[in-house]
Amino acid sequence: AVEPATRAVIGPPVPSKGLSFCRRPGFGTVGARCVVKANHFLAEIPDKDLTQYDVKITPEVTSRCVNRAIIAELVRLYRESDLGMRLPAYDGRKSLYTAGALPFDAREFVVRLTDEDSGTGVPPRYAPAFDISCPTPSSLMAAHVLLFAWPTTLPCCSEREYRVVIKFAARADLHHLRQFIAGRQADAPQEAVQVLDIVLRELASQRYVAIGRSFYSPDIRRPQRLGDGLQSWCGFYQSLRPTQMGLSLNIDMSSTAFIEALPVIDFVAQILGKDVMSRPLSDANRIKIKKALRGVKVEVTHRENVRRKYRISGVTAQPTHELIFPIDDQMNMKSVVEYFKEMYGFTIQQSHLPCLMVGNQKKANYLPMEACKIVEGQRYTKRLNEKQITSLLKVTCQRPREKEMDILQTVHQNGYDQDPYAKEFGINISEKLTSVEARVLPAPWLKYHDAGKEKECLPQVGQWNMVNKKVINGGKVSHWACINFSRSVQETTARGFCQELAQMCQISGMEFNSEPVLPIYSARPDQVAKALKHVYNVALHKLKGKELELLLAILPDNNGALYGDIKRICETDLGLISQCCLTKHVFKISKQYLANVSLKINVKMGGRNTVLVDALSWRIPLVSDIPTIIFGADVTHPETGEDSSPSIAAVVASQDWPEVTKYAGLVCAQAHRQELIQDLYKTWHDPQRGTVTGGMVRELLISFRKATGQKPQRIIFYRDGVSEGQFYQVLLYELDAIRKACASLEPNYQPPVTFVVVQKRHHTRLFANNHKDRSSMDKSGNILPGTVVDSKICHPTEFDFYLCSHAGIQGTSRPAHYHVLWDENNFSADEMQTLTNNLCYTYARCTRSVSVVPPAYYAHLAAFRARFYMEPELSENHTSKSSSGTNGTSVKPLPAVKEKVKRVMFYC
Repeated sequence: AVEPATRAVIGPPVPSKGLSFCRRPGFGTVGARCVVKANHFLAEIPDKDLTQYDVKITPEVTSRCVNRAIIAELVRLYRESDLGMRLPAYDGRKSLYTAGALPFDAREFVVRLTDEDSGTGVPPRYAPAFDISCPTPSSLMAAHVLLFAWPTTLPCCSEREYRVVIKFAARADLHHLRQFIAGRQADAPQEAVQVLDIVLRELASQRYVAIGRSFYSPDIRRPQRLGDGLQSWCGFYQSLRPTQMGLSLNIDMSSTAFIEALPVIDFVAQILGKDVMSRPLSDANRIKIKKALRGVKVEVTHRENVRRKYRISGVTAQPTHELIFPIDDQMNMKSVVEYFKEMYGFTIQQSHLPCLMVGNQKKANYLPMEACKIVEGQRYTKRLNEKQITSLLKVTCQRPREKEMDILQTVHQNGYDQDPYAKEFGINISEKLTSVEARVLPAPWLKYHDAGKEKECLPQVGQWNMVNKKVINGGKVSHWACINFSRSVQETTARGFCQELAQMCQISGMEFNSEPVLPIYSARPDQVAKALKHVYNVALHKLKGKELELLLAILPDNNGALYGDIKRICETDLGLISQCCLTKHVFKISKQYLANVSLKINVKMGGRNTVLVDALSWRIPLVSDIPTIIFGADVTHPETGEDSSPSIAAVVASQDWPEVTKYAGLVCAQAHRQELIQDLYKTWHDPQRGTVTGGMVRELLISFRKATGQKPQRIIFYRDGVSEGQFYQVLLYELDAIRKACASLEPNYQPPVTFVVVQKRHHTRLFANNHKDRSSMDKSGNILPGTVVDSKICHPTEFDFYLCSHAGIQGTSRPAHYHVLWDENNFSADEMQTLTNNLCYTYARCTRSVSVVPPAYYAHLAAFRARFYMEPELSENHTSKSSSGTNGTSVKPLPAVKEKVKRVMFYC
């Protein structure tokens, strides 16, 4: 019997602990008004209420595809009777939604699926690896070869029975959603939005391969080969979100790597090369193949009309012709080659190659490579190599007009007006891009040194150059050396390059000694530690105790771990600033390259490249009036597949006021995939000193006071890398840590805090209203730098805006999304948008405005740099006794960056 359902209503969410996000203080007015188009499509929602039901399938199934097949069969069988003609939308897990109630509160259904039916509702080629055909007695005896140890619970037939219980859960009240969109309610009713989102995803989930919020198919656009058995599939991203104009469907183009549906032999040949396939594999090549194939689904091809699917767990250590297995209880043995010949009449041609191992490791089962083909529709989740990344970027890089046309075509092809689920639930989707009022903020004036011909500069379309200019504060380099790690660079070439670089640093306004402390030292890349310490010590001796200030390193173009080793040893061991240069730049000496490198060297040596004129004339609202510190913070996580490496948090903070140009950076390791920054503030017990306080925010506040002689009276905190679902948690935890760090320095010290989340990983794109009007675009056809949008497609009530602060180079520009979660400084929309845009012109490494506010950009660079500090064995094997798993156990701390290094912008 089924338990009676309990009535419930999904109401408006109640904010816990009374912390609510900052309300929009009004709309911006600064800048030249214009109109842009956004890839948002207005969604009209129904008047009727939606109903949610809990779904329980027995026996439990882990595959969403199979779950969908079961529910699709249930709807086919019972829609006209028990379901009262309702067409439900299903999330593939435990929730089912209908437009209006079903004729019952709770009911149990029986659904039978055959092997073929398991793909119901999913294109056959994307059907799950779900095999329930009946094994023969002879195949059971040879389970090692036929790869299947049958569980006793499986019925010996080609059909499986499922019991499905559908039980009323709640009503999704759309009244609260309408109130929220109208701005009359502060908190988003996420459940109602989620229901409508699932409805609009239902048809696409049946047609395409769903990955996250995106859908992919080889039919959307012809797949492009990426090399090593991979290909790119085109697809689209789709998400329903509440905006000021109402519910909006955000559609964007997307591409990702899939494993090509090749015969396994051909896949292996692409990785190793065809010439290698004619002889037994070396151990190195076998391991390479094992890594590439582990976890991949294959289907067998040696049996007519049988396409069983299996997941590869490894490859055998021996070639196929050496493999034998027991055929009976008396342990009589037979070879794999003989078995396939006798059982299937299949002659294994390439018996010198290993077999695939499938099933579990305890009872490995074998399949010859040539009897298997890779199942289509498997996303590649491991790291791509540089060649593959380049190939994928070529596919994804689209000019704005092309992307706009593709998005419109995708909306048309999706046919939302003919979507039976959208019709059932009364949802209408516009087929037009949304026109949005925007403004182009003016570029700020930049100050350079008075010794140059040009003392001030007004950037044009997001860029400028160093011609006739000198950096405003030049660093000093008296003692430097160079190590050449590249075999192809001769000493004379290296010396010539160093002289050119030294000259460029002088032209840029630095005091740079033309001669190194010692002659250029040549070393092999595998002797990096020895070479660095040798040069450091020889220089120390020659300078009679004074240290080297800068090390130049010439690297091979393909340098593997060399770059990371240099940075780790210099910054955490020797306390030495380094600048690496690739061989290709040494041979082809470009003035532009040298100018960019000199900018990097200057900030690494404690100099400043440029400063906002408004900063020097005390004209930046809510920065210039009182000592203000600007923070940037980011967390970088290990790549997919690294299940034990720690995440790295980085925090940078301005160390000068009123200029706000120099940023000191701190880094720390924390629990695997932990998004909250753990070391913003911390306390620990010391046996001698008792309770000790510390943490990155506290340390950076202290260093600001040392550098400026004043304590910060205002904090602006730009936080990168936070998804919408984590906003509340991050604000609650990190705002509390900032306040505790301040209070630990002085009683009642609580400077007002503005906390802004910076997002780049979103799918909103802005296009020029008229692609023929060249004055409304940059050279690449993108919207102009400084374009800001804070209406229509933005949040109904909260303080957010989209800002495209950079000029496009290639592809379609991605505006940054800024969301002010907390503001005790009472910024107006214009003040926050102008400050953020102007800061984007102060990025130290180039003479262009950048796409993300520099403190957030610097934090990202610092976090990326710190990954090199991890012990080499940790970063290669992804295991360490003290590194944390997901259970939050202790994390091995990163080696400390030397004091001399962390005072400057070493991460640039």
